[in-house]
Formats: sequence, C-alpha cells, structure tokens
Amino acid sequence: MKLLGAFCLMAAMVIFVSSVSAAEKVNTDTKEKSPATEKTVKMLQNEFLKLKFGMFIHYNMATYKGVQWVSGYPDPSTFNPGVDTVNTDAWADAAVSGGMKYGVLTAKHVAGFCLWDSKYTTYDVMHPDCPYQKDLVAQFIKSFKSRGLKVGLYYCWRHPGFDTGKNKGKFKVLPPECDPATHTLEQQIEFQKAQIAELLTKYPDVFYIWNDGLDPEIMAADEALAFFRGMRSGVLASANWWSWAKKGTPYVDIAVKEMRPFPQTNTAPGETCCCLEQKWFWNEGFRSKPAKQMIGLMATAHSRNSNFLLNVGPDRDGNIIESSIKILAEIGKLWDPNAAPDLPQ
Repeated sequence: MKLLGAFCLMAAMVIFVSSVSAAEKVNTDTKEKSPATEKTVKMLQNEFLKLKFGMFIHYNMATYKGVQWVSGYPDPSTFNPGVDTVNTDAWADAAVSGGMKYGVLTAKHVAGFCLWDSKYTTYDVMHPDCPYQKDLVAQFIKSFKSRGLKVGLYYCWRHPGFDTGKNKGKFKVLPPECDPATHTLEQQIEFQKAQIAELLTKYPDVFYIWNDGLDPEIMAADEALAFFRGMRSGVLASANWWSWAKKGTPYVDIAVKEMRPFPQTNTAPGETCCCLEQKWFWNEGFRSKPAKQMIGLMATAHSRNSNFLLNVGPDRDGNIIESSIKILAEIGKLWDPNAAPDLPQ
C-alpha cells in the first residue's frame, strides 16, 4: 500500500477541520428550521412502503479485495473496474426488469473508500492513483432516475463496536483524514455528518439514506432525527443497529432487518434486506438463489409492514452476474405487485 506522505497528511488535517465546521453548521441550521414539515413524516413513510421492492447494490473496495469487510486502507489503485465506464444503465435495467422501484448504492462501506468526489477526503474514486476517475454515485443516480426509479445511498458509520473484541481497530470505516486511531468518537461523528450533508446537497435526487451501524451508541434518536430533518424536505433515513438482537427496532424513519424477517406483529415502517447471491459483495463462484424463494421472502416482508430490498453484488468489471440478471427478470414476470400478501408464516 502506498503511503499518503507528509503533504497529504497536512492537507488531511485541513480537510478534517473544514468537515467539522461544516457539520457544526448543519447542526445549527437544524435547530432553526425543519424542511421535513413540508410533508409529514407519516406521509413519507407511507410513500416509501408503496415502493415495495428495491435493489441493494454492494459495490466498493470490498469487491476487489475478495472480502465482505475491508481492513486498513487499501491503495486507491485497488479499485479498478478495468473499463472506461461501469455500466450503471445495466444495473437500472435489471432493477426495472425485476419490478423494483428504487435502488440503494454503497457510497461508503467499511473500507472508508468513497464512490463520489468528496471534499472531505482524497480517498475516493477521484484519487490520482484510482484508475476509474469517475463519480460512480452520480452515474448510479443518472441511470436509475432515467428509468423512473428512486435513488438512495448507503453510508457506513463507524460504530464503537468496531473497537471491541478480537478485531479492535482493524476496520477503519472512515477515510484517512478521520482515521479513528487518531480521532475521537465526537470528531468521527462530525466528519460523518459532514459527509452525509455533502451527499444530500450534492445529489438532490437522493430521497433515502441507508445508515449502517447507526444507533443510540452514536446518537440519541432525537438527535439523529433532528440531523436528518434538517437536511432538506422529502428525505428519509433508515438505521441498521450494530447489535443483531436490536435489528428491526424503530430508531429513525425506517426500521431495518438484515437477512431475517420482522415479527408478524410489526407495525413500524420497515425494510427487509436479503442477498440474491451468497453474500453482499461479489466473489468468485457466486450464484443466484431461485426466483420463487425470493418472491416468498418478499411476500413475508410485505405482510409485515416492510419493503423488500434485494441485494446484488456487481463483479470486478462492475457487472451484475448473468444468473442474477436472469433471476431478476424471472421475478418480474412472476411477481404481482398489486396482489395482497398471503401472510406466510
């Protein structure tokens, strides 16, 4: 791995100070106004549930490292699709063929690497050593919007749980400018708020932020809701708790269950996330699960007040694997979005 060098480290400190200032401004604005009042939260949640079916896209540094969680800071040159332009239009076409209504892309995952040109870090697709040199978030949004699909972005928060157990300190999650080895939890939170504010400002078509690892150990629910409400109107936020026992517990706008259904008694607006392939990020030999199995899981999700967010992991060329393309098309033919859920057990 190449080292950033003394100059880059000095620049990083300047960038980080700017990020804290930006995040503090976001917090100040939040107290003064609440754009979410233009539409009641309940209305936004109901509109979200009407979408029913979405595409989760896990594509980031982990795709090229052959793991689900990336440790340390791989060199930016590692992120190399080997093509001039990743075919995000094909992602959107696959979503349409499956009957999906929205997509969610991993803008920043555990590696800390950003798929957009962030002003708070050089550890992104526009780094001089990254071969791609294109804003993948912008590409994704343009492709999905052109097909009439709504767009959301996944953002991984650095939960205090990353600093416990055998993997303590192994996973950075944040870019080098806010390396958790040298920054306090409070500094980390401000940096993350600044990046999310940046995403929502830079990409006005984003209606949904999928927050991984965000729970009360990072921010109390009222503080988290105030932060997201202060961004702009029409934005919803979900939160995937760190603790498996707490997943699905209401916290912000949308409750999340990962690889498991909500209880039959659930009344909170929810989203159930599952993998079409074996895991979230692509790896050699992965194959797709049957269409009827996915439709059954989706029926369960819908019967429990939850959308169904089905994950695909594009390969190192940025392509969804062929078997998943076919299965999504089959789902689109078999699934009736207007059918009442059959309340499976």
